[in-house]
Amino acid sequence: MAARRRRGKSPKGQGAGLDAAAVLRIFRDSGKPLSEKEILRELGAQANVQAVHRLLDNLQEAGKLIRVQSGYGLVESMRLVTGILEISRSGVGYVLPEDKRRKDIFIHPKDIGDAWHGDKVVAAVTRERKDKNHEGRVARIIERGVKTLPCRIIKRMAKDLFLCQPTDSRHGMSFMVDYLPPTPNDPEPNNDDIMNVGIGEKLDYKVYSGKGLELLGAQGDVSVQERLVKLNHSIPGPFPPTALREAETLPDVPGEADFAGRKDLRKLDFVTIDGAKARDFDDAVYVKKRGRGYTLWVAIADVSHYVPEGGALDEEALERGNSYYFPQSVEPMLPERISNGLCSLNPDVPRLAMVAEIDFTPKGLPGRTDFYAAVIESKARLTYSQVNRALMLGDEAERAGMAKVLPMLETAEKLARAINEVRTARGNLDFDLPEPEILFNFQGETQDIRRKVRHFGHQIVEEFMIAANEAVARFLTEKNAPVLYRVHPEPDPAKLEALFKLLATTDLALKLPPTPGASDLAGVLRDASGSDLDFLVSRLAIRTMMQASYSPKLDPHFGLASTCYCHFTSPIRRYADLVVHRSLKSVFAGKAPSEKGLARLAKVAEHISRRERVAMEAEREILKRVTVHFLSDKVGRQFTGVIGSIADFGFWVELKEVMAEGMVRLSSLSDDYYTYFPERHELVGERTGRRFRLGQPVEVELTNVDMGRLSVDLGLLEGGESPAAAPAPRRKGSRRRRK
Repeated sequence: MAARRRRGKSPKGQGAGLDAAAVLRIFRDSGKPLSEKEILRELGAQANVQAVHRLLDNLQEAGKLIRVQSGYGLVESMRLVTGILEISRSGVGYVLPEDKRRKDIFIHPKDIGDAWHGDKVVAAVTRERKDKNHEGRVARIIERGVKTLPCRIIKRMAKDLFLCQPTDSRHGMSFMVDYLPPTPNDPEPNNDDIMNVGIGEKLDYKVYSGKGLELLGAQGDVSVQERLVKLNHSIPGPFPPTALREAETLPDVPGEADFAGRKDLRKLDFVTIDGAKARDFDDAVYVKKRGRGYTLWVAIADVSHYVPEGGALDEEALERGNSYYFPQSVEPMLPERISNGLCSLNPDVPRLAMVAEIDFTPKGLPGRTDFYAAVIESKARLTYSQVNRALMLGDEAERAGMAKVLPMLETAEKLARAINEVRTARGNLDFDLPEPEILFNFQGETQDIRRKVRHFGHQIVEEFMIAANEAVARFLTEKNAPVLYRVHPEPDPAKLEALFKLLATTDLALKLPPTPGASDLAGVLRDASGSDLDFLVSRLAIRTMMQASYSPKLDPHFGLASTCYCHFTSPIRRYADLVVHRSLKSVFAGKAPSEKGLARLAKVAEHISRRERVAMEAEREILKRVTVHFLSDKVGRQFTGVIGSIADFGFWVELKEVMAEGMVRLSSLSDDYYTYFPERHELVGERTGRRFRLGQPVEVELTNVDMGRLSVDLGLLEGGESPAAAPAPRRKGSRRRRK
């Protein structure tokens, strides 16, 4: 971040008006590239030659100017685009422009040159296309996206020289790495060990020098895999000393002075309900029956009381954006002294909270709302499983153990079910896709990867959190206060149209309206639930979804069918919620928003949306790595599964015995030539009529696992698929057999 901040401040010359904006204005007014002499002549007497040189270098570094034969050209006027290069594992790239109004630019592998995934580059547009991404080539690398890379040792080349390859397959280069163990007692590197490498200069085509910075350990160790994923995604590690010093000044527990001006709710039977492994508790709930209706209290940890805006803790929390969760570790947004201690709503101790108090009708419709600062005391730390056993399964021992809060929980369940019916009626999307749970033994080795059990015990808390988030968003909007909204656009129109075209050929056709649209998606999911088409519809529907993000502009949240939504309920682990808490307090204090604050909000929204994507990508990668390693000693074992995705070169199978995924490649099928029908998501044998479609049960054998490519290869067992349907037409398909 420091480097980025430095580049944002362009050096100025000695005369007034000599700055980046003035120079860029000269280029725009000229309408052509300019030589150095022409620039100096336009600047006039106030120009200091050395200052102009520094300024031109700075503008090049920022991607605003580019060197041309006659001098300098304005990037924005030369069919050139500055942005971040993202390379997929297949090798193709996209430049994500800094100018958000532009579409991403497709870069063919041959046009990437020496650029790496994550680099800031200037791309030249080589082909404009009306309805697709423009095509281009990398014209210049402005800045490397990484300065270090975790790499796998391939081979020892000399005593202290190793051939290494990045663990992230999107980096296709190799490194010749110098490494000497820091002390004679440190372990010697072995093949397949992971090493963090400082990148050096280019030696040959796709070969670079490198310096071994740290030997992380064997790639089969889950902790090593977590560490390399954190390095791959630049996940923040230890907190800086300034933030830790600020945290140390905070008390161990809230004092009486902190309770001043707050409602005292310590007598209410608040409870926290979380997963068994949770360590930070930022939400507690309490429900009371009032006449025929209900009142819900949602108490959220008042992190903003201890983390003032602009302090060292706040700056670090903003930089992180959110907490980062891994199977065996967490990189929290705030130091543990705050997240697991002072702000965590632990049982039987007073805690500061921001409370949303909401009345509901018997049918779950919200009414009167109130928001205020309070002090609470949780009466029980419950888990989802405990609540499920007590309420849904009627386990007498469990019910006896929570007898004090059981009547309140039974009332809470009734309210949650009523709220859920309201959300379902308005079009809330419920995909209910399985989530993986990784189980470890005492040695830290992966013992199993299975589906997380989900029940209404989870849903109780989820319904109350959504209700509180909506209530706060509505309140702040009505007060014209700044809000960091959580927005979710409608599905991709082209993908949605393709989905409905496919469903029109199934048993759901009679239930579809004449011209189905996004608003019909929730009904389609409900109609398919429990049927043979459930898998197909849910998988294809999720692929039509756009990404949710944060925005200072009010837009709906499509997935929740909410017209006004924000995040209020997790300020310990999400910076967005901390922003919303501060906005609430500003309203309480009668403070009007400043122009500077509103401008900052847009930048905060963009930054934390980006950090959220980083967290999601890191979570997916570590799950993939742990899964691949878990399967590495199971080659030859047979599994059952269902086809979860199809391409023109094969299909992916979601296994049932273990929550993992592998690919059956067409190159492993020798019985026929297969045609891919993308509009039907099917592969069809040209001679036999043998079909492979989404949701189809299959029996497979694990044939190969590759940790380097993070690939799992499966072989289809003879007769291991459901009976073949009649041959499909060959038109509109792509004919493939092997790839």
